[in-house]
Amino acid sequence: MRKMRRFLRKLVRALLNRNTLIILLLLIQLVALALVVTFLSQHYLPVYMILLALDVVLVIYITNTSENPSYKIPWLIAMMVIPVFAGLAYLLVKTDIGHRVFKRTYEQKVQSTRKCLPEDPHTAEDLHKLDPACAGLAAYLRDYGGFPVYRNRQAEFYPIGEEMFAAMKQEIRKAKHYIFVEFFIISMGQMWDELLDLLKERAQAGVDVRILYDGFGTQFMMPKKYFSDLEEIGICCKVFNPFKPLLSSSQNNRDHRKILVIDGNVAFTGGINIADEYINQKRRFGHWKDGGMICRGEAAWSFTVMFLQLWEMEQADTGSIDSFLPQEHAGAAYDGFIQPISDSPVDGESVGRNVYLDIINNAREYVYIMTPYLIPDHEIVTALTLAAKKGVDVRLMTPHIPDKWYAYRTAWSYYPELLKGHVRIFEYEPGFVHAKNVSSDDKVGVVGTINLDYRSFYLQFECACVLYGCSVVQDIRKEFEKTLGKCIEIRIEDCEQLSLPKRIIGWLLRIFAPLF
Repeated sequence: MRKMRRFLRKLVRALLNRNTLIILLLLIQLVALALVVTFLSQHYLPVYMILLALDVVLVIYITNTSENPSYKIPWLIAMMVIPVFAGLAYLLVKTDIGHRVFKRTYEQKVQSTRKCLPEDPHTAEDLHKLDPACAGLAAYLRDYGGFPVYRNRQAEFYPIGEEMFAAMKQEIRKAKHYIFVEFFIISMGQMWDELLDLLKERAQAGVDVRILYDGFGTQFMMPKKYFSDLEEIGICCKVFNPFKPLLSSSQNNRDHRKILVIDGNVAFTGGINIADEYINQKRRFGHWKDGGMICRGEAAWSFTVMFLQLWEMEQADTGSIDSFLPQEHAGAAYDGFIQPISDSPVDGESVGRNVYLDIINNAREYVYIMTPYLIPDHEIVTALTLAAKKGVDVRLMTPHIPDKWYAYRTAWSYYPELLKGHVRIFEYEPGFVHAKNVSSDDKVGVVGTINLDYRSFYLQFECACVLYGCSVVQDIRKEFEKTLGKCIEIRIEDCEQLSLPKRIIGWLLRIFAPLF
């Protein structure tokens, strides 16, 4: 009886939970829209015919847009299967007024802060002397991504989350002026407790401490008024894009970035969020393989501006950004070049995806990619297989124990095509790979938050460091090769032995993956 009472109490708490209510309200709106459409279609023939005509117009419109074909196909299929409802859903997504206002505000902020990111022309010239292909990529990222290339004063790669977290704590203790924290997920546990103790201590010492967290990734992890309470102890907090019970395409545009900036001189980025599984203090999906990097010197300033672009997005004046200019820079001899980048889903430029494409297309010896989610678009698949067919050693590393079953099944739907194209695929047997690392030819590499999937390429705010001619690129390659010893190589025979239901599920998920 006591167990039953406890169960009922838990059930009531779960049903009254704000997150459950939000999801319930979204479902009610979706069902209401479907019922209205069904009622109109069945009882008013003229309305039904008008809506069908609208679908025809939308099909013609979608077919002629410049959007990725992989994004068009699921919408066209939906309009064929559920014509009236799918047409209205598409209009709802595309005419989202709140999304348009957000897009305009963000673009204005980015344009106003470009003057805060000057590029040294001599740096670009020296990079061109080192490698014209790298210089071309850097120029594209400067012109269309908005962030310049710098000489790498002191970058270091962390192959596991525990090492990166230890370095983060060490640098936070040294903070004198400000600490900017931006993460997709912040969750209660040992990792957050240790970090919060340090942030409290620095805030009490007069350091400006700010936390920016995503309204979806973190909302389901923390108590309702938790971050408001932090304001009382001197830690400023903001939520990015609060998750609301309203059907809106902007709900898809999450802040997936992971950034820690100290005094504008030191910046961290990579795969780890602030939750215990990222440093293996909690076992969820076997051993959690993650990591990231630190950059010192001028490159850290780009991450400072990235943070402030979202933090001060609604402020027209950019003078406050200039006030955060670092008072000193690391003076170490340079080791190649480094270019922090940010990718936005609202500017129409798929910067992260294009970085991957450029690296793959220009590879001559090898391309190693570590990613938790393998849901590439057609162009990425073509680039990977073409590189492999030209004799480039193309290897992908993915999890063997997934955190999302549907992402894992979708990834397997791509395996046969990639394997037949001579791409080698390895699954990390001890657990879950969450790192997002790329290395190619010991010449160019990427460390950041960009997954090899549609969400990262088209729907989320992401960030990374692109590295040219740095020793860090070799460090990424060596870590990849070391980790291969803990992996299972997937063969075409493994795909052929997959059960028919699993194949069908993968095929269906693959069709609609671009929408989610």
